[in-house]
Amino acid sequence: MSMKAGLWQQQTMKLAMTQELTQAIALLQYSNQELIEFLENKAIENPLLHIEAGSTQTMDPRYDSRKKVKKASRDDKQNWLEQVAKKETTLAEYLFSQMDVRSYDDHLKKTIAFLIYSMDENGYLHISLDEVATILSISLHKAEEALQVIQGLEPFGVGARNLQECLLLQINQSSEIDKLAYTILSDYFLLFAEKKWKIIAKQLNIELKQIQEVSDYVQSLNPRPGSDFYAEPSSYIIPDLMIKWDGEAFSVHMFDEALPKIQFNEKYYHKFFSNGDTKVKRFLQEKEQDVQWILRSIEQRKETLLKVALKMIEKQPEFFIYGKDRLRPMTMKEISEELEIHESTVSRAVREKYAQTPFGTIELKSLFSSTIKTTNDQDTSSVQVKNEISQLIEQEDKQKPLSDQDLALMLEEKKGIVVSRRTIAKYRDQLGIPASSKRKRF
Repeated sequence: MSMKAGLWQQQTMKLAMTQELTQAIALLQYSNQELIEFLENKAIENPLLHIEAGSTQTMDPRYDSRKKVKKASRDDKQNWLEQVAKKETTLAEYLFSQMDVRSYDDHLKKTIAFLIYSMDENGYLHISLDEVATILSISLHKAEEALQVIQGLEPFGVGARNLQECLLLQINQSSEIDKLAYTILSDYFLLFAEKKWKIIAKQLNIELKQIQEVSDYVQSLNPRPGSDFYAEPSSYIIPDLMIKWDGEAFSVHMFDEALPKIQFNEKYYHKFFSNGDTKVKRFLQEKEQDVQWILRSIEQRKETLLKVALKMIEKQPEFFIYGKDRLRPMTMKEISEELEIHESTVSRAVREKYAQTPFGTIELKSLFSSTIKTTNDQDTSSVQVKNEISQLIEQEDKQKPLSDQDLALMLEEKKGIVVSRRTIAKYRDQLGIPASSKRKRF
């Protein structure tokens, strides 16, 4: 082997990750919201890039047209009192409304207010009373007194430090205190939660049926008493694609109305390009090229997404005609091979992309599923297997729930689906269904 140093010419081929290619890859995986934010940021740094908001506006009818604005304004003047009355009450406001603060001294009022505003949206208190006493420079007794006041208010269970205390507070405030329920929750909470009821029954010398009754009663309690006063802002999904079936053929089109309209600011470009300054011309040329890159990248994003969606419809026609029960096995690798593109391109194309179908808005990524073998040589999807598992568990005898092995045998005998016990356990966990020991009723 020669170890001499020297200069040689050699031809090689390699893919260079240019700025344009990097940007095209990034834009492909952006969701609509991410793409809008990207364009807004680009418009700030590029004076030649002009964007106009998409035509999809707020759902408030007062903004639909000028006539409606005027009409709504008159209605607003007439109904403003009603609108004020409809204002949602917060948990803190509701708790304060139940108290006669005149009967409390200043230290107690201050401590009560501090504790109320320290609670989370579920009504739980995650700060210790020792910390409260230190922060407010009060005695621990005063902090305990303030917490006792709060825990006596509705909704019962607020001010609890954990789930166990929350449930015990609700049982305590019940008109008919269930002594057995209180005993089990206070002394055997973990055993009760883990459904190790035989140990509890033996120690308390009671029947399993009685513990089942306690469990049913506890299920009626509210583990998050403050959540009714916490309204999470609604989030709306705007689909990227519209897929329709008219009985004979599919129609697919991009839903571009939500995206900003991009324009090249020619007036600005010609005005400053004509002044003859070399640096200004170079700056304008770079920004013009940037705009062209963005336009091409967005067009390429649109073409790739449409191409992938059409191939998915071709592979899943029955799903888009009849619904989720007809979902067939399909992988990103299959799509990429048939379209002769990389699998990562398919993954980026469907990331956080949604399609409006005859059966509602679905995430494109959810249509991909692994293949499960059957005894009749027809493959089925993991989604269908999960549906079958859910139905079998729903129909089972709750006093003798089906084990994972039982489910595997039943799927093979009744549906011809061959899956292992471990696969059943994995799918059951993904569905949020507990094991048979946790589903058993006594």
